Amino acid sequence: MKNALLCLIIIIVAFGCKKRDVPHYIVSRVVKSDTASKLIVNIGTRLSQTDLLGIAAKIKGDSSALSNLQLCYMLPGHNDKNTGPDNFYAIAKYPNASVTTMQDTLKDVDGNVVRLNIKGLSAQDAKHLLELAPKEIQGKNILGKFIDDSNHTLIVPFTEVNDPKKEVYIIEFDHAGKVVSATVPMRDNKDGIEKLIVTHRGDYCTLKDSILTQYSIDDLGLPYNSIKSGI
Repeated sequence: MKNALLCLIIIIVAFGCKKRDVPHYIVSRVVKSDTASKLIVNIGTRLSQTDLLGIAAKIKGDSSALSNLQLCYMLPGHNDKNTGPDNFYAIAKYPNASVTTMQDTLKDVDGNVVRLNIKGLSAQDAKHLLELAPKEIQGKNILGKFIDDSNHTLIVPFTEVNDPKKEVYIIEFDHAGKVVSATVPMRDNKDGIEKLIVTHRGDYCTLKDSILTQYSIDDLGLPYNSIKSGI
């Protein structure tokens, strides 16, 4: 009789649990401090506010022991060790009840106040940029199309089809397909890694495995941004 009652309780509890149907994600890193618990959340694609809040609620429910939860959503190609301020697609913060204000109207599905800042472009805006085909890149050997979420632009490295030197050109377009910048970088291959130097001061980028990685000469070899083609 006791076993039957225990099974009944388990069944009731199981049906009472909320099913979290959220997009796939992976928590790759947890950084705890005296003021916050910061989690790096890897997502596979650009997500809506609803999807991001759904993931946030699930993580919060699974991480009740972590205080002042802060979730940093990161797209493929990005690296959590990048130094730039725009490395993350979105940041969600769960403030303490004592610091919430009347402006804190956004809540997750469990009713918890959350502050969500989506820093990157939506899937629709990114799709528009990736589908741009201005005359400047028509007939070129395109090496990738990269969304700059900070500047809301499309970066396109390419070579001329019949150029025996394979000179690399980098051109950047805005939302309307207008050229924002155009560069012929100097190539440096002294360390076995091909660097495309894009400024007179020595800032450079690398292009490998469909990932464009950007470096400032001031950051001692640490990238400030990295972007995967086509996302």
